[in-house]
Amino acid sequence: MRSKDKNRDKSGVKRSRKAERKAAAKAEKAERKAALKAKKAERRANARSERRAKGSAALDSVRSYRPKLPFLHTEGQGDADFTILALVTMLVMFGIAMVFSASYYSSLNSTGSPYGYLKKQLFFALTGTILMVYCSYIDYHKLIKFNLPLMLLTVAMLVAVLAGMGTTVNGATRWLRFGPISIMPGEFAKLSAILFTAVALRKNDGMERKAKGLIPIVLYTGLLGALIIKQPNLSTALTLGGIVFAILWMAGLHWGFAAFGFAGLFGGLIGIAKFAPGSYWARRIFSFLDPFKDAKGDGFQVVQSLLALGSGGLFGKGIGKSVQKTLYLPEPQNDFILAIIGEEMGFIFVVILLIVFVALVWRTLVIALNAPDRFGMLMAGGVAAMLGLQVVLNVAVVTSSMPPTGVALPFISYGGNSLWIFMMSFGIVMNISRQIDKNKKDAVQQESEEIEKNEYRDFYEKNHNLTMNRSGR
Repeated sequence: MRSKDKNRDKSGVKRSRKAERKAAAKAEKAERKAALKAKKAERRANARSERRAKGSAALDSVRSYRPKLPFLHTEGQGDADFTILALVTMLVMFGIAMVFSASYYSSLNSTGSPYGYLKKQLFFALTGTILMVYCSYIDYHKLIKFNLPLMLLTVAMLVAVLAGMGTTVNGATRWLRFGPISIMPGEFAKLSAILFTAVALRKNDGMERKAKGLIPIVLYTGLLGALIIKQPNLSTALTLGGIVFAILWMAGLHWGFAAFGFAGLFGGLIGIAKFAPGSYWARRIFSFLDPFKDAKGDGFQVVQSLLALGSGGLFGKGIGKSVQKTLYLPEPQNDFILAIIGEEMGFIFVVILLIVFVALVWRTLVIALNAPDRFGMLMAGGVAAMLGLQVVLNVAVVTSSMPPTGVALPFISYGGNSLWIFMMSFGIVMNISRQIDKNKKDAVQQESEEIEKNEYRDFYEKNHNLTMNRSGR
C-alpha cells in the first residue's frame, strides 16, 4: 500500500511539474506575443511621426517658394477656398473675352482701335487680382479698425462728386477723375456699408432686433443712399439698401422692421406714380412696362437688348457675330453685356453662366455659415448678397423685367470700379475661408496628438505590466 501511495505521489508531482512547465511556456509565449505587438505599435507610431515630419518639411519647402509680397503675413493661416478662386478666375477671364467682343465696334468708333477697351479691362483685371490676393492674406479681423476711415473717405468722395469735382457722363455725375483713372464712389459705398453693418452687429447682443441698434445703420445707409440718388444713381442706391437689408436679415432682423421697410419702398413708388407721373424717376421706373411704346426714347436700350437676346436663340450666332453691338445697342460692353452674350452664345450658355454665379453665391454662403465668428459670417454674407443682388438686377434689366438701371454684371461688364470692389470683397471671403481651414487643421492636429499620446501611454502600460510580471515570477 505504501509503495502504491508513493507511486501516486510521484505521478502527482510529475503532473504538477508538467502543468507548471506548460503554464510557464504559455506565459512566455504570451509575453513574446505582447512584446511583438508592442514593438509593432512602436514602429507604427515612429512611422507616423516620420511621415508627419516629412509632410511638414515638404509643406515648408512649398511655402518657401510662395512669393514674399510686402505686408503679407501667412504664418498660422490655412489654405484659401479653391472653389471661390476657380470660379472668380473663370468669370474674370470670360469677362475679358466678352468685353473685347462686345466693345469691338464701339472701341473702333471712339478710340480708333478695336483694342482700346480690351487693354483697359486687362489692366483692371491685373490690378484687381493683386488686390484680391492681398486681401486674401490679411486677417479679416483687422478690417474693424478701418471701418471709421473707410466711412469718412466714402462720404467725402460722395460729397466731392456733388460739390463740383465730379465728372459728368450722359447727364449723370458719378465719377471722380484722377488722371487716367476714374473712381466711382458709389461702388466703394457698397463695401463700406457691408463693413459698417458687420462691425455694428458683430456682437451677438440682439441689437438687430432693437430700434436703438438699427438707428446708426439706417442713418449711415440713408446718408449714402441720399448722396448717391442726388447724382442721380437710383440703381446703386437700391442695391446698397438691398445689401444692408440682407445682412440685417442674416443677423436676425425682427419681421416688424422688415415689413416697415417694404411698406416704405412701395409707398415711395406709389407716391412717384401718383404725384410725379411725368418726372425723370417716373419715366425711368415705369418705362419697362412697355419699352416698345417709346422705342426711340427711354425704351431704346431695352428694345435693342431684347432684339439681341431674341435673335440669339438657343445656341447663338457665334462668338464675334453679334449684330446689335455694331452701334445699335449703346455701350454694349457695360450694363447690357449679357444681351451680347445671349446673342452670340445663345440662351443655353446664358443659363450656364447663371449657374456659375449661383455656385459662387452658394459657396460664399457656405463660408459664411462656417465662419469662425459672427463678424466673418456677416461679412461673407454681405458679399454673397451683393453678388446675388447685382446679378438678379442686371438680368432683370436686360430682359425688361424691371426698370433700366445702371447695375453692372459682376466680373463680366466693362469697368474697373466694379471689378476692383468685387475682387477685393472675394479676397476678404477667401481670408475667412483661410481662418476656417486653419481651425480645422488645428482640430485635426490636436486630435492626432491625443491619439499619439494614448498610443504611447498604452505602450508604456503594457511594457510596465510585462516588467512587473517578470519581476514577480
